[in-house]
Amino acid sequence: MAVYKILRAPEWEALVARGRIAGAPIDLADGFVHLSSAAQVEETAARHFAGRADLVLVALDEARLGEALLWEVSRGGALFPHLHRDLAMTDVLWSRPMPLVDGRHAIPLP
Repeated sequence: MAVYKILRAPEWEALVARGRIAGAPIDLADGFVHLSSAAQVEETAARHFAGRADLVLVALDEARLGEALLWEVSRGGALFPHLHRDLAMTDVLWSRPMPLVDGRHAIPLP
């Protein structure tokens, strides 16, 4: 099964170049990498990335994340996946651009 991380292009490029990143600024501030389930990606994109045209959706293999992946209560009492370690390129199943279509992000889920 997969969980997802929305990255801005520079963050994705850093992950590819370095092989691992600590996350986006909000991840660094909170001390963990914010992820989403497939059902949460669209709302996360709209809430936190509205209007950004440089996004990449990254699918991560839950099994590879191991015990560092915790499902924790977040907005509205919903459980969100959080990664309590750096995000590694070896965790990535695939990546796809999230273009803006009529002002909303296309969500490239299978």
